[in-house]
Amino acid sequence: MAEENSPIVSPSAQPVEAELQAVGADIQPTVEEPPVTDIADAQPAAEAPVIREAQPTAEAAAQPISKAEPAAAVSAPSESTLVVHHLNNSRSQRILWLLEELEIPYSIKKYERTPTMVAPKELKDVHPLGKSPVITDGDLTIAESGAIVEYIIAKYAKGRCQPPDSGFVDNLYFSHYAEGTIMPVLFNKLIFTLIPARAPFLIRPVARVICAGVTKTLVEPQLRTNGEMIEKHLEKTNGGWFAGGDVPTAADFMMLFPMEAIVKRAPDCLGEKSKAYVEMIHARPAYKRALEKGGRYEFA
Repeated sequence: MAEENSPIVSPSAQPVEAELQAVGADIQPTVEEPPVTDIADAQPAAEAPVIREAQPTAEAAAQPISKAEPAAAVSAPSESTLVVHHLNNSRSQRILWLLEELEIPYSIKKYERTPTMVAPKELKDVHPLGKSPVITDGDLTIAESGAIVEYIIAKYAKGRCQPPDSGFVDNLYFSHYAEGTIMPVLFNKLIFTLIPARAPFLIRPVARVICAGVTKTLVEPQLRTNGEMIEKHLEKTNGGWFAGGDVPTAADFMMLFPMEAIVKRAPDCLGEKSKAYVEMIHARPAYKRALEKGGRYEFA
């Protein structure tokens, strides 16, 4: 599911892969032994061979020696080059929350929706699809919420925001479910809400009746079915997080926006546990800081 060109959701954005690699220098010791010129005359060495560490070349000595880290735990630079290209009232708010939870340095470049509520053309200067969220980190440009969340956690979290072993599958599932299943349903609800308002004046009453019927018979039942599943899952998790651990994980950063949207647009489709989950996140200091930095956001 793609990112943002509408108040809730927009057409598909193309994911961008980021290759992370840390390179270390390994210096092996060498062994010096007395030379033997004639096998017949060779005498046992009086002392054990002397083992010395090889000395680095002048070029290597000028470089810091470090051990390589796994790709999933690449260390972040001391001064972050991370920039969030943030569109108001969009899914990029979840990225700000993640960064505030991790307390890592970043900067924000803000974009305002046009009067027709789509993203401004300036976002195409950052990514060809002109959607949000999108981040830049040095020479990298990454779009799509899921890709961004995974990248930031892999590069900057230093082991934080990880699910317990028992919650690995739940974290994986809900990280993808957020954009792959529930957001398309919300998008359909948005579309059938907008059609009557944008239809020609003479057919607007007819469009309103048709769209209301489609929403009631097709879209809202899907929202209720999904809401019931979410409610049952949160009832059985320890600590209230989707992966069942003590801290929010990728699943929570991904699930917050659709749940905020349902609370705002179709509150009857979510249960009390789900609504309490959204309120719990809104009360977190990191989320409040994200709101202050991100600006106007109608879903909080």
